[in-house]
Amino acid sequence: MDATQMNSGNAPSLTEIATDTFAKASGAAREAGETVRKTAADTASAVTSTISEQVREVIDRQVGSNAGAAVQFAGSMKTAAEDIGQQSPLMGALVKGFAEKVEGVASDLQNQTVDQMMRSAADFTRKQPALVFGLAALAGFFMFRTIKSAPEAATSTVAPPIQPYGAQDPFATDAG
Repeated sequence: MDATQMNSGNAPSLTEIATDTFAKASGAAREAGETVRKTAADTASAVTSTISEQVREVIDRQVGSNAGAAVQFAGSMKTAAEDIGQQSPLMGALVKGFAEKVEGVASDLQNQTVDQMMRSAADFTRKQPALVFGLAALAGFFMFRTIKSAPEAATSTVAPPIQPYGAQDPFATDAG
């Protein structure tokens, strides 16, 4: 039996076997690539979520500690208000009222997460857009004035030309 007689039967040809093997291999490679892509996407999502959560925890701790410092500052202001109140009751009352406001805001901030503060800010912006716009404009104005009033960059000074060794100084006076 020669090769032509073997191919004429029901046995698959070498080309068919190669085509079938290639199709199976490319399908397996495609599935492996899809699995790798999905795993990479899931891992990236998990890492991003973990990092975001860690950043939020750090910010929450910072806000809490800074709010604690503000509460201490408000306590110091109250003490100062008592001292000021002995000489000027009106000024003492104003400082004490301001200290109580600072203490109230700081206490509120101590008990809030970053997400809650963002929601509160968004709600406030929705309720008072004109006030928020006005405060932003005022902040921009002060920033502009601060930048504009900053001293200009020092202009470069030109050094006098270097004289070669032994040359006469043009500004020297003849003492002789």
